[in-house]
Amino acid sequence: MRIAVNTRLLIAGKMDGIGWFTCETLRQMVTSHPEHDFFFFFDRRVSEEFCFGENVHPVVLFPPARHPVLWYIYFEWTTRWALRHYQIDLYLSTDGFIPLHSKVPTIDVIHDLNFEHTKDNLRPSHQRYMSHFFPLYAKRANWIATVSQYSRTDISKTYNIPLEKIGVVYNGSHSNYTPIEKKEQEEVRKQYTQGDPYFIFVSTIHKRKNLTGLLKAFDIFKQDDEKHTRLIIVGARQYWKGELEQTYESMQHRQEVVFLGHVEPKELARLMGTAIALVYPSFFEGFGIPILEAFYAETSVITSNVTSMPEVAGDAAILVDPTNIEAIADGMRQLAQSPELRKELIEKGKARRQLFSWQRPADLLWEEMMKTTKKQ
Repeated sequence: MRIAVNTRLLIAGKMDGIGWFTCETLRQMVTSHPEHDFFFFFDRRVSEEFCFGENVHPVVLFPPARHPVLWYIYFEWTTRWALRHYQIDLYLSTDGFIPLHSKVPTIDVIHDLNFEHTKDNLRPSHQRYMSHFFPLYAKRANWIATVSQYSRTDISKTYNIPLEKIGVVYNGSHSNYTPIEKKEQEEVRKQYTQGDPYFIFVSTIHKRKNLTGLLKAFDIFKQDDEKHTRLIIVGARQYWKGELEQTYESMQHRQEVVFLGHVEPKELARLMGTAIALVYPSFFEGFGIPILEAFYAETSVITSNVTSMPEVAGDAAILVDPTNIEAIADGMRQLAQSPELRKELIEKGKARRQLFSWQRPADLLWEEMMKTTKKQ
């Protein structure tokens, strides 16, 4: 069988959650099914690290799909042409975008609908495009995969899609995330915080990630902190101007906040495994991969009690209302002051992480891909 995959988010050194989902599920799928040919559709130069086997055929399509006009050209013209040209039997998209007018059977992975619920988080042109086209994508797809039961219900209700057309394929964690030895933890602290303990926040800096709330909570936490605790922020500053920048500039303890920008996965795993806790008070998540990564790194977690985050965290994290700054600060205070509570949450996280692996979504996707092709 000839399978085409939308791999435009496989960008070496620049992958976010959807990119890692694409990378890890395809790695499992390609190696498990060497008898099938996979055509990876990129929109820029291909990195060899993403060619997971001899049965992978990388194809670069034009133009680079970086804004709404180019999205339309890339999917509705170029991808549709490529599906015919390469005589594709099935198309898999891992970022939600698909060609509407192709007759090729299509599996679409829609991770979440955050743009439908938080209207001011995207550029207006991006917001209009996605709000217009994603309902159409959902109706066109032969089957939809998503990464949590929360998102499954949300897609069904928001787009009036039957639940039986939507399946859940949970995320996994990068293999880099493992416990860090005490000596290495000391080295990490010396390198990044002059030896001081720290909390960590990991995400592209985006309004819905609630970094503004976290900075305010950290300032409150620092009022009675006697251990010189710091806050490390890992993630590219995509959305910095406005309220977020003003909040940072007005912080009493902003000198204790360390911005690292993008960090390579191996180094990020060291940072995660050394932290007092991951603090992840996002307003909206389809899954929340950093929560799972913290479980594998054996680091305690504070996260939000909304959308998919309680589904992922279970009882292995302190759950807080992301709009309640005092609650976030109190969670930080509890974990900074109680090694026993941290140990308890880490043990629960070790049990919780057993529910998630990259092999599982790869297998579930493959099963539905086979069912879809047999129906044609």
